[in-house]
Amino acid sequence: MSSATVAELSSAAEAIGAYQRRVGGLAAVHADDDREDLVAAIYEAERALGIAERTLRRAIKLASARR
Repeated sequence: MSSATVAELSSAAEAIGAYQRRVGGLAAVHADDDREDLVAAIYEAERALGIAERTLRRAIKLASARR
């Protein structure tokens, strides 16, 4: 697989990881609010971003593997 593909996947994974941390920080900001629905949605988005990052990391390993 091309090194450009691996680089693009790696860049996307890094960005999504950063977004996950930012979104997770928002949940902490609103933890004391009376908005459980908002906090739950934020945590759900944080988990989804984590899944996206892990999936990209798996794609990087697959793209890097020689066949």
